[in-house]
Amino acid sequence: MDRRFIALAGLLVIGLLALVSACADRASNDLAAGDEVPIFEVDPLWPNPLPNHWVLGSTIGISVDSRDHIWVIHRESTIDAENELNVTHEPPSAVCCAPAPPVLEFDPDGNLVGSWGGPGEGYDWPSSNHGITVDQMDNVWIGGNGPDDGHILKFTRDGTFLLQLGRPGLGANSNDPENFGRVAEVSIAPDGDEVFVADGYLNRRVAVLDIQTGAMKRYWGAYGNTPDDAPVPPYRPEDPPAQQFRSPVHCAEISNDDLVYVCDRASNRIQVFMRDGSFVREAFVAAETLGSGSAWDLAFSQDLGQRFLYLADGSNKKVHILDRESLEVLTTFGDGGRQPGQFIGVHSIITDSQGNIYTTETYEGKRLQKFVFRGLGARTAQDQGVIWPN
Repeated sequence: MDRRFIALAGLLVIGLLALVSACADRASNDLAAGDEVPIFEVDPLWPNPLPNHWVLGSTIGISVDSRDHIWVIHRESTIDAENELNVTHEPPSAVCCAPAPPVLEFDPDGNLVGSWGGPGEGYDWPSSNHGITVDQMDNVWIGGNGPDDGHILKFTRDGTFLLQLGRPGLGANSNDPENFGRVAEVSIAPDGDEVFVADGYLNRRVAVLDIQTGAMKRYWGAYGNTPDDAPVPPYRPEDPPAQQFRSPVHCAEISNDDLVYVCDRASNRIQVFMRDGSFVREAFVAAETLGSGSAWDLAFSQDLGQRFLYLADGSNKKVHILDRESLEVLTTFGDGGRQPGQFIGVHSIITDSQGNIYTTETYEGKRLQKFVFRGLGARTAQDQGVIWPN
């Protein structure tokens, strides 16, 4: 082969590699500047219909396991027994419907592949289950925010009871080393060694447990302070930031680089901590929101650096997309309503390994939705981030 041709080919390859590198650098810079955001398409037919004439109550937690199966927990007590649960009447007044078991497992195609849950031997099922998390061993953790729920439960994926941490009925004590105060949810550290507890609706702290023994290793309140159960005035945007968490502490999610992101829901804020509880920074989202607040639950994007945060905002019925480093809101999607892509009380949020988003809805929402990741797109001045199929 002509050496001049080989040299020319080599120069072309070098040039192409330089161009690819330049494009990658430009894309990285664009993302850092917030010029591109994740785009999603709502899947109006996910999941598939439930069997056995089952219906859902408020869907109050969601998680994803090692096989990209989606786990959901709901509350039967929120279903209208008179008008929805006709099969349960004595005698049955119609052929539909009956409550689904509390815990449901769906495969990536939306097929129901497992279900279980409720009271059983050896443990106290929460009076109001809240939150579900599947760990790296595919064990299932469940909290509860009922008036007396002071405990956490752990099961195998098929519903075999493994462990109860804490006891119900003890009341608020954010410095209790053994019991909890109406836990919102838990998350698992990337190395699988520790459990981070959003504790919760009664207590005002993040508690960290050993995943094997359940022993409490440390805990902290807002800004890393020692938690205090004294009343905190209702949130007002003009007031200085509260030095303690308001109720509920609704999520405590840990990133791949060991930062803990805490949802101080009624304060409209995300606080970020080192894994040891050292305070890093905070940001307020939809800061004018009153009442139930804007910071309900969050999930991370699935790129290597987890560049984006997805924040469920049940009060404003939206999902906010944030830059994880700056905590700037880049865009939002959703609105109030019952159509695909809209929300009534969007409560919990998770991403699978493909970057797809799944959400649950409380109050009268009572459903889960899937938003398919469609890559990155240009950021616009208007709220965007989700598209609807034609």
